[in-house]
Amino acid sequence: MKIALLGKGKTGGRVLELLVQNNIPHTVFDSENHPTLENLKGHDVVISFLSGNIFKEYMTLLLDSKIPVVTGSTGMQWPADFDKKVKEKNTKWIYATNFSLGMNLVHQMILIMKEADSIINNVQYNMLEVHHTKKLDAPSGTALSWKNWLDREVFIKSERIGDVIGIHELRLKTPVEEITLKHEALDRKIFAEGAMYAANKITTLPPGLHLFQDVVQKELLKGR
Repeated sequence: MKIALLGKGKTGGRVLELLVQNNIPHTVFDSENHPTLENLKGHDVVISFLSGNIFKEYMTLLLDSKIPVVTGSTGMQWPADFDKKVKEKNTKWIYATNFSLGMNLVHQMILIMKEADSIINNVQYNMLEVHHTKKLDAPSGTALSWKNWLDREVFIKSERIGDVIGIHELRLKTPVEEITLKHEALDRKIFAEGAMYAANKITTLPPGLHLFQDVVQKELLKGR
């Protein structure tokens, strides 16, 4: 497998480290080496952690290349018809707001927490998300995913501090007890490892636009 890596910033740089450590053939595309249809030829998967506004500029090019794409670009809205466009090109894309494999365990836990009000009275939910000061979107894409998974009214507090990689905390509170679910990213390597997991899985998927959590959940629930 040969990887086309778009960008080598904070997370892309960790992907690059994994590629080098594991002797995986790759090409880095950045401001000095822009991707084109010609120089993308020969690559099996594209991995991108470019910011959403920059990634948008390459979406048509990547579609035309017909190379499977794994993207963690955030701060963007996917066009409503994009799944159709990917299928028309007979290729596969995986996207995520968070490529942490552990986050998919959290997903299952939140699905249980959302049912608390079926057995407990006066349930309230609050969420805290903390990231580095250079993160532009707030609430984070992950916090919005948690809110979507919870499917309950929840207040989200966003903080931007130093170089914090990512902390997400969901608190379930009643007048008599409190339950806290917390996920903290200690190293951006977790996102790089998740992206590599996706790159290895993508060839087994049918054409279309796939959410990373759906790919992993299918694996987690296999045999249940």
